[in-house]
Amino acid sequence: MRKPPASGRKSERTRGAASRAKPAAKKGAAAKTSAAGRRAPAARARGAAPRGNGRLLERRSERVVQAGRALPEASTGSRGKYVYCVIEAPDPLRFGPIGIGAHPSDVYTVHFKNLAAVVSDAPLEVLDSTREHVLAHERVNETVMREHTVIPMSFGTIFKTREDIVELLRSAAEAFGDVLNKMQNKLEFGLKVLWDRDQVIREVEAEDEDISRLKKEISGQKGPTYFARMQYGRLVDAALQARSERYVAGILDQLRDVSVASRVNKPIGDKMIMNAAFLISRDREAAFDSKVKSIASQFDKLTFKYTGPWPPYNFVNIRLKLERA
Repeated sequence: MRKPPASGRKSERTRGAASRAKPAAKKGAAAKTSAAGRRAPAARARGAAPRGNGRLLERRSERVVQAGRALPEASTGSRGKYVYCVIEAPDPLRFGPIGIGAHPSDVYTVHFKNLAAVVSDAPLEVLDSTREHVLAHERVNETVMREHTVIPMSFGTIFKTREDIVELLRSAAEAFGDVLNKMQNKLEFGLKVLWDRDQVIREVEAEDEDISRLKKEISGQKGPTYFARMQYGRLVDAALQARSERYVAGILDQLRDVSVASRVNKPIGDKMIMNAAFLISRDREAAFDSKVKSIASQFDKLTFKYTGPWPPYNFVNIRLKLERA
């Protein structure tokens, strides 16, 4: 198991501008916490950025577990335990002063049998999703991920006491163990593919006879052109959709053999045609890198943004139902 070097940031390999994903922040008290489906931490972007995929190979592990007490509605001055992730570790571990806070707090583990929550002391209050807090959350998960399989927790997950965390681990031991087993030695990589929409429209206009005819009709017509423009717009949108789906399907097809699973999320904005996450075995990382670069070289008109490794945010979904304090 969504990342970092000592700075908490990762380099990004891309063929276009680098992008940085951030974990979604929880507003209000942590009554429900979902550890997955998010692109929380920033990632190291890789050399060439790959492309999408038409097929969705999704294997998500989703569990709902009862947990201990969440942070209270209002609390000032008292301290709680901020939880970054859950790992398998029989012995106590310390990761140093890399946690959340103006002065980075010490990060350590709280245990129940072979399960361990990676935590630091934090104020018992709802944390704002400031850049500093988000980067600290990322930094811890990415540091732990270097040597452990992690179940990443959502940003802002705070418990009142150590005993509450132990109760979480105890009550959800089976669910955590199952997810850790499935995610063992697996990493997540993100891949976004973008194009120049205006350029693609010009290509479509030149290649499609109906679109070309309508454009000439609109430009040469002196009277109302409403219906012609509506038809032109529908045809262009359909042509763009078909072309983007072909690109994405081809990319996903080529990446299937080097990935365990993939998840295609909704693209953001007009320029993005693919927004995907891939679950990769650690021993297949080099093969995935190589395949991504090979695919990127095939599409000189597309821009690829390739980031990772991350904890498997998109492939784990553990929702905690916490009892209000």
